[in-house]
Amino acid sequence: MDSHNEAIPHAPTRSDSDDDVIVTVMEALNISRRSNSGGREEEVPIYMTWKDIWVRAWVGKNESKSILEGLTGYAKPGQLLAIMGPSGSGKSTLLDALGGRLSSNTRQTGEILINGHKQSLAYGTTAYVTQDDSLITSLTVREAVYYSAQLQLPDSMSKAEKKERAEFTIREMGLQDAINTRIGGWGCKGISGGQKRRVSICIEILTRPRLLFLDEPTSGLDSAASYYVMKRIKSLDHKDGIQRTIIASIHQPSAEVFQFFDNLCLLSAGKTVYFGPASDAIQFFASNGFPCPALQNPSDHMLKTINKDFDQENELGPDDGGNGIIPTEEVIRILVNSYNSSEMNQQVQAEVAMLSETESICQDKKRSHAGFISQCIVLSKRSFINMFRDLGYYWIRLVAYMGMAICLGTVFYDIRTTNNSIKDRGSFLTFVSTFMTFMSIGGFPSFVEDMKVFERERLNGHYGVCAFVIGNTFSGIPFVLLVSLIPGIIAYYLAGLQHGYEHVLYFLSVLLSCVMLVESLMMIIAAIVPNYLLGIMTGSAIQGLMILLAGFFKLPSDIPRPLWKYPLHYIAFHRYAFQGLFKNEFQGLKFGTKNNNVITGEEILRDTFEVDNSYSKWVDLSVLVGMLVLYRVLFLVIIKGTEKVKPFVASFKLVSPKKTIHVMENPNATPPTHGHYLL
Repeated sequence: MDSHNEAIPHAPTRSDSDDDVIVTVMEALNISRRSNSGGREEEVPIYMTWKDIWVRAWVGKNESKSILEGLTGYAKPGQLLAIMGPSGSGKSTLLDALGGRLSSNTRQTGEILINGHKQSLAYGTTAYVTQDDSLITSLTVREAVYYSAQLQLPDSMSKAEKKERAEFTIREMGLQDAINTRIGGWGCKGISGGQKRRVSICIEILTRPRLLFLDEPTSGLDSAASYYVMKRIKSLDHKDGIQRTIIASIHQPSAEVFQFFDNLCLLSAGKTVYFGPASDAIQFFASNGFPCPALQNPSDHMLKTINKDFDQENELGPDDGGNGIIPTEEVIRILVNSYNSSEMNQQVQAEVAMLSETESICQDKKRSHAGFISQCIVLSKRSFINMFRDLGYYWIRLVAYMGMAICLGTVFYDIRTTNNSIKDRGSFLTFVSTFMTFMSIGGFPSFVEDMKVFERERLNGHYGVCAFVIGNTFSGIPFVLLVSLIPGIIAYYLAGLQHGYEHVLYFLSVLLSCVMLVESLMMIIAAIVPNYLLGIMTGSAIQGLMILLAGFFKLPSDIPRPLWKYPLHYIAFHRYAFQGLFKNEFQGLKFGTKNNNVITGEEILRDTFEVDNSYSKWVDLSVLVGMLVLYRVLFLVIIKGTEKVKPFVASFKLVSPKKTIHVMENPNATPPTHGHYLL
């Protein structure tokens, strides 16, 4: 903990030349504002500075681990700052700290300024491209970017203008040849990994952000793909004339990619090994006795020198003691101390101090999204296309449902009104409302993929939770109708259940409600447990418990009262499906017994199945519809609650009292996002 409180070298006393630099920076701000935005006050280029940034992760109840230790640096418009370091050095953590995306089990201290202010950036001025390309795989490149443009850009822009912006952005990233190709995924071949990364970047730069964060944009790409991705990123300023501030964490760039970097922040074990011009980094290593061998990639040499994962040893150069062997830990200590005492570090401290005093004349004005209604319509349309094209979403389930309906109908073919048909009708209706709807669990992987896309877009502020829930609900209704009605009609008429359109309509309505309830339940689970195997197991266990306590396998009067009957028996939606279907089928029928007597359906409901006849079957259907609405609202509340709880929980973490705490939080009540600083 002592190292946490070590003093950072103070910036040198400001001189007249420093004042000149501040004036120069202010002039650059004003010139860039006039030339790039046509006089619009909000288009101010972004200067970002951070000073004495510490980040601690909580690994136990009262134990914390320092991930970043006293980092200081800056990023300027028109420049690309690369954050490099071995695995576990803190690259992504620093990027997340600057972008406001730290997880709730971490605490950040220090100062982050935007154009000299502790301020929150308005929507549209910043973008964050994650390492994972969470995209809707069934859409083409054009569709993915265009739908995103409709969501992010304001209603004041026409559809033609949004389409033009989308196509221009696609051309910016060199994707015009793949514009009509599907992104691709499971069961569908699509574009390459490098093209997917560029699609992700396209989506995030539609609003013309002036601050762009990139989390390992070349991860998983070959050297050629990495080169073209970074070349497009570097050339963005020349395409649209916007002076962007670009900050990218990058693992191991090739020599060609390394040449695109203006400044380099090199980390090891959370400490700054080097910060300054990328072109001077090799000279810094050489001056400390670790020269880069001829014909070797500079980034490979630097990362190998400061990587302590494999406990390798390094050789000193001939100017520093010949071929002496030195442990990596000692190499890192030498480089860190050398940087801290170097003139370059003093220049960084001075630059940060000067940029921190630089104030833009006006504050950013919040850019607007598309309206709520527009977002709901676009999300419904996009989700509908995805569901239509994704075979695993509904089509495979429809085939499975139809096959199951044919099997069920032939097994219970032409049920009559004999004594044996009483049990057969009960078994048939129970199977329909339980095991046929149970198969809706098969859509869980698709729900998880939808949630991944939603989380990325939500974190970047593309739309709200309500719009997502509404769009997802309405887009799925036509497919749920198909999955319910076609198998339901097949099974109903093959089994020869009670005739009459009212009975058929009620049967199909209950089946539809049950399928939608199971889907809603699985969506709730997907929001809580974003893991295929664990989610399916959780959903199966919950549904199994509901089926067990619904009142068929064990009659309501025999269910143990503590917990199982009160409240679980009444919470299980299968209870109301059973009772409604049984009333729909048995009321009005008469059955013959073995003694040639006649027993009415009402008597069977009361004595055999213990169905409550004191209210209508339509009440049971109403309860199912009410539970469906409740499940969807619960889904919305869970998502919103998760966003609210994370910052709240983080605020209770213990921190060092000697540090000033700056909690990052979106002022618009969205999840912690890039570009929203409330420091």
